[in-house]
Amino acid sequence: MRQFLIFALAILCLGLITKTDAQSSDTSGGTNNRILVAYFSWSGNAKALAKQIAEETGGDLFEIKTVTAYPETYNETIELAKQEQENNARPALSGSVENMERYGAVFLCYPNWWGTLPMGVFTFLESYDFSGKTIYPLVTHGGSRFGRSLDDIKKLSPKAVIGEGIDVVAYDANPKNGPVVTLPNKEVTSWLTELKMIK
Repeated sequence: MRQFLIFALAILCLGLITKTDAQSSDTSGGTNNRILVAYFSWSGNAKALAKQIAEETGGDLFEIKTVTAYPETYNETIELAKQEQENNARPALSGSVENMERYGAVFLCYPNWWGTLPMGVFTFLESYDFSGKTIYPLVTHGGSRFGRSLDDIKKLSPKAVIGEGIDVVAYDANPKNGPVVTLPNKEVTSWLTELKMIK
């Protein structure tokens, strides 16, 4: 009888140790604790700011890139963007995020096109499950700020938490000339500090 009790106690202790090890493994190297910085950029402004965020937070950078490239001229691009919006298009993307489940925070950087997100960003948001994730929007614009993009993000990702966003004035320019935003952008650094993403 005594031997049986000792054996049972040993099995119980082994089970508790295994359970504790599993829990600590989940906490230290588990999922949902990384930062993703996803961006869509035509002129280079959103890309430059996304790179800054990734550098300052240690997040992983991902470009939301459409299979079909947009024209190089501004007027042609905004005309095509208008047509896509009127058709409620979902442009195909050339890449995908691996292991989206490991990210808990997603910085979403994009320009304001016709009052909202570029339609490629619609495709991106509809491609993943953002349950339990917090999306932090950053929009570049020429005066229209977020437009209705925040409402659209909520509709496209209803199970996500929409965190405090930031709008950065940055007029679209010729992509060949590069971004027009000042780098590093002090507003973005202050925003990340307020979010407690950096010290």
